[in-house]
Amino acid sequence: MCGIIGVLGDHEAAPILVEALKRLEYRGYDSAGIATVNGGKLDRRRAVGKLVNLSDLLVHEPLPGKAGIGHTRWATHGAPNVGNAHPHKAGPVAVVHNGIIENFRELRDELATHGLKAETETDTEVVALLAQHYLSETGNPKAAAQATLARLEGAFALCFLFDDQEDLLICARKGSPLAIGYGKGEMFVGSDAIALAPLTNRIAYLEEGDHAVITRAGAQVFDAEGNQTNRDIKVIEIGNTRVDKAGHKHFMAKEIAEQPALLADLIANYIGADNTITLPGDLNFADYDRVLMVACGTGYYACKTAKNWFETVAGMPVEVDVASEYRYREPPVGDRTLALYLSQSGETADTLAALRYTAGKAATIAAIVNVPESSIAREADVVLPIRAGVEVSVASTKAFTNQLAILLMMAAKAAQDRGKILAEGLIDGLRALPGILNVVLDAPDNVQSISRGLAEARDVLFLGRGAVYPIALEGALKLKEISYIHAEGYAAGELKHGPIALVDKHVPVIVLAPRDRLFDKTVSNMQEVLARGGKVVLISDEAGINEFGADAWRTLTLPRVHPTLAPILYTIPVQLLAYHTAVAKGTDVDQPRNLAKSVTVE
Repeated sequence: MCGIIGVLGDHEAAPILVEALKRLEYRGYDSAGIATVNGGKLDRRRAVGKLVNLSDLLVHEPLPGKAGIGHTRWATHGAPNVGNAHPHKAGPVAVVHNGIIENFRELRDELATHGLKAETETDTEVVALLAQHYLSETGNPKAAAQATLARLEGAFALCFLFDDQEDLLICARKGSPLAIGYGKGEMFVGSDAIALAPLTNRIAYLEEGDHAVITRAGAQVFDAEGNQTNRDIKVIEIGNTRVDKAGHKHFMAKEIAEQPALLADLIANYIGADNTITLPGDLNFADYDRVLMVACGTGYYACKTAKNWFETVAGMPVEVDVASEYRYREPPVGDRTLALYLSQSGETADTLAALRYTAGKAATIAAIVNVPESSIAREADVVLPIRAGVEVSVASTKAFTNQLAILLMMAAKAAQDRGKILAEGLIDGLRALPGILNVVLDAPDNVQSISRGLAEARDVLFLGRGAVYPIALEGALKLKEISYIHAEGYAAGELKHGPIALVDKHVPVIVLAPRDRLFDKTVSNMQEVLARGGKVVLISDEAGINEFGADAWRTLTLPRVHPTLAPILYTIPVQLLAYHTAVAKGTDVDQPRNLAKSVTVE
């Protein structure tokens, strides 16, 4: 969620910090700031809004120093204003923080009895005040930081900077990711490898409960018990951290366009020339009685799609749950359960907590992630990378498509393992799908015209049946995320059980209707909308459009594909509709208000 950067360098830190923060913009933020130590004196600059505001401030009020920390804040405790922006400073200590300190109120009350009063609404200020308190008692920054960490409850990634310490950073992680970058006579700290990539390609990830004492000579890492330990230094591929728009107006447009190539790469990685599906960890679905799938947001809709595939293709029961709700029910988990967790970032706090709940209960814990070195990946038994590359836009597109594809391949593998016969043409159809997606992307039909009409609506409904019902949910999520239009997705058969009351000539209804065994029922629900004056956007193949398109307000024609593959194909038009509607409205497509890419707090 928030972005953290720390630098102990040979050059002025301020421009390095700001540039690194720009690479963390994709995580979502509403204020930013940096702090440096220069001549033994700690100082900071903070600004609300985009990083350009911080850059402008630094032009007028430069911040010298070769040691510093920086932060992009997504507000949790306290409004997004300069006073609540990070770094927080208390006397000789500055702190940046990602996460939530759950016991900050009791700590704040305790510190007030020592004459240390909070001046902001944030939980993070308590960390700085606590460190100031212990520093006054010990005179030792390392001891002060360790004493502070011992008092904190909640999830956090932290980085401390001190007066008179131009060769010292102290950082820690508990629940939120943090990495250390190793340079030549320089050291760095970052929320992820993307921020550190221009600075170094040698990265070590802190484990849960770790803290590190960092100087330009290197890092001493201590585990949760306080024992000095080593964390492997990995060499990252710089190409995997590129975040340029490649000529597109927005990252979202670029990422939509990348989907065919990335999908082809993913399929080639998991399916052999003889159509044999090979999954990491030698997963054999005959070893399991059921699959538990847990995720948030877009990943949750991928799981709902996969539930249909696993049950219809493989005859295997699947339970799908929202990560933020799952563990609080304390549900039973059988010892023949495959527990599957989806997260693009691999750092989603709710999903990670759900994974930890099932650890030791399920037979196998598997993770579908885009970041193989992430926390969820490191704690899973089996990791299935989606190979989507860096996804910058908050609204997930290429990661969602690749999640669907790998889930479909898992369902096909489950069918094979359980002695089921796969539908003829399914694997060959999957291999051909990237080419079909290219055709759809190269000929967007009248998407922009439809989107201009959607941009005038206050409410939009999406309808689907069977495996494309979750795509209706995903389409509604995408539209509301980036255009700020209220949108809802429904199972088409549920329309008459309430949502139809919303239908009138002002409410567009987008109907996803592949010509499958449920097509006639979906069209019947569409007729219910038309009978009440609703504006229907019919998305179907040529035969479906020829038969029923004349009744619709607008139509989108897609190629015919194997019915099982329809959810992946029908994802593309709902992404394009959301994107072009947001463009028509003039909203911030890549960084919509109030949203963050990597949700590392509950």
